[in-house]
Amino acid sequence: MADDTDEGADVPPREEFRHDPIEHATVQEGMTVGQLVDEYGKAGIGAGALHEAVDITAAMFDDDVTTFVGLAGAMVPAGMRRIVADLIRDGHIDVLVTTGANLTHDAIEAIGGKHHHGREHGDGTAREHDETLRDEWVDRIYDVYLPQEHFTLLEEHLRSEVFPEIEKRVTIQRLTDELGRANAAVNDREDIEEGAGIAATAHEHDVPIYAPAIQDSVLGLQAWLYSQTTDFALDALGDMSGLNDIAYEAESTGALVIGGGVPKNFVLQTMLVAPDAYDYAVQLTMDPEHAGGLSGATLEEARSWGKLEKAARNASVYADATITLPLLVAGARERVDGQ
Repeated sequence: MADDTDEGADVPPREEFRHDPIEHATVQEGMTVGQLVDEYGKAGIGAGALHEAVDITAAMFDDDVTTFVGLAGAMVPAGMRRIVADLIRDGHIDVLVTTGANLTHDAIEAIGGKHHHGREHGDGTAREHDETLRDEWVDRIYDVYLPQEHFTLLEEHLRSEVFPEIEKRVTIQRLTDELGRANAAVNDREDIEEGAGIAATAHEHDVPIYAPAIQDSVLGLQAWLYSQTTDFALDALGDMSGLNDIAYEAESTGALVIGGGVPKNFVLQTMLVAPDAYDYAVQLTMDPEHAGGLSGATLEEARSWGKLEKAARNASVYADATITLPLLVAGARERVDGQ
């Protein structure tokens, strides 16, 4: 029987079509993540996209590539904290742009607080469930619970360990660095079982953390409250010089965008004032492009702005980042460590 490449078949000329059959993934006992990702590469749709994203991320982990990471969403409360901290420790993140919320929850864990498994919807109606949590002083992030006394612990930490060590007017990056120093100090002094976390690791390894929308978080609220009775102030524009200097001086750059919002745009727009654009880009998102919003905007759209090089390698994976980030990092690490 003739196959779909039989030149004798009565078919029109084909310029777009290439003979590249979909294979069928095999899953076996004892496979590594890298081997599983290789099987994804035989398939199409999301599996093929994740395979391509792993290849690109592995390329970004090269020492010659300056990697900018945008981290949005509830990634720390959801349990992704160690993955990000380990990437910083191992030199795979050169710049981190994240939310004040992730830094808030990172600090809570560093000084002894914990997030807990909960339920999206308990007994009774959804409203009754959250009203019960309100009465019990427990905050809910989907199916993660956080007792409110941890925020009191954080406030005490900031007012005793962080804010007093800062000059009157500082950049947000200076604040995040001081937060990392203080988190590490308390974590070590109090012998906290959980690691010191993202900000502490970034401080130790001289990786700058930018949180351009820090006001939109408990950390930002506490900074504002402190500023009401002191000369403390944050200089948001002051962050732009250091960030843009890194982009300007980099020989090759990559962007790993986890979620959307401000961190995504802040990472991508950095290239608008640099001589070149990103050579590599990967985004993990669940937002659709058809709404026209930034969070769902494709990396191809970013290319039109000059944020990606025309020849840049890029891939987007549309799925929950708490599922895809561990797979992406594990697969990329296996490629890099196996070289």
